Amino acid sequence: MASLLSLHLPKPNPNSPIRASSSSSPSAATTTTTQAPPQSLEQKFGRQGIKFTESGDVPTVELRVRNGSSLHLRIPDGLITSYKPKVYWKDEGFEEVLHTVGAGGPGTPSSVKGGLGLVLNDVSRLDPDGSPWSASQWAVKDSDSDSIDAVQVELSCTNGDGSLDITYIVSLYPLSMATAVVVKNKGAESVKLTSAILSHLRFKSRYGSAVEGLRGCSYCAYPPLSSSFGILSPDDAMEPEPPSWYSFLGSAFSKDNDKEIKDSWTVEDDLYTILRGKLSRVYTAPPTERLKRIYRTPPSKYTTIDQGSGLGFRVIRMGYDDIYLCSPGSFSRRYGKDYFICTGPASMLVPVVLNPGEEWRAAQVIEHDNL
Repeated sequence: MASLLSLHLPKPNPNSPIRASSSSSPSAATTTTTQAPPQSLEQKFGRQGIKFTESGDVPTVELRVRNGSSLHLRIPDGLITSYKPKVYWKDEGFEEVLHTVGAGGPGTPSSVKGGLGLVLNDVSRLDPDGSPWSASQWAVKDSDSDSIDAVQVELSCTNGDGSLDITYIVSLYPLSMATAVVVKNKGAESVKLTSAILSHLRFKSRYGSAVEGLRGCSYCAYPPLSSSFGILSPDDAMEPEPPSWYSFLGSAFSKDNDKEIKDSWTVEDDLYTILRGKLSRVYTAPPTERLKRIYRTPPSKYTTIDQGSGLGFRVIRMGYDDIYLCSPGSFSRRYGKDYFICTGPASMLVPVVLNPGEEWRAAQVIEHDNL
């Protein structure tokens, strides 16, 4: 398996025929072959800690490990709608990490926004309307479980001509979860990819929200990659924060209201990046800096801080070049009373070039030590 786990469990072959034989004498036998009926996802891929169900006519899989931590993954769009790790020692010590809101009608793929999802675009070949091909219409490829502390599901999809083979791997552990993507170029031409793993993280309070670990990193205002699950569209993310009463209280709040200009680069000089105001940024080395022999890359990990709950989670970047960070500010009231941010590793400014026969791997890990 192309996975983060070294789990190799034997699985029955669903396409193996059932053979039945009958004979009128010991020396003469007639063999007939009948095809086995199609197996359900639960029959084919179900394991201890991995359960497939239908949620509003949408195939869904629940992953659960021994300490009770769990996540829910929608199969068709690859969207993780819930991640509840155990963060307190008490019996019901679980906390929902992801933020979701309702969108379209019930039972439709667009009925949920937010959560955690993968964006993967082939920008080397655009449709007539100018939009790139995007990875979607996922199918279950494999599953694995060690029955105790590690469970995993693999989804797969291909582009229209089959030249791109994409595997999306979701893994759950007692104190972390991981999402990884593997892209293989099976075609005869090079491709350019933009990608991000975007997590909508729930916060108890707007005024106690921050991240730590980005100090010294360059950033500029930039919209998120467009996706079917993003709560804020690229246009909404870049819309300035409306004036509020505290914008007139002095310099202590002035930084929240400075209008950031796209493609204007700044260095983060604060130990804590405060997220009470509205912002949409990409933290990375500017493309012009990457032409130099030596340049500063963004950190491999950073930590969310939620003073309301007292919890923090580390977001770890692997294989991606950028970090995307967005906070909705007062716009969060449009989507309910809860506050949230959208963040994750990305390759947005400079596409990943994948030559024929090459493979690209990238991943995100969300982990905690709140226990």
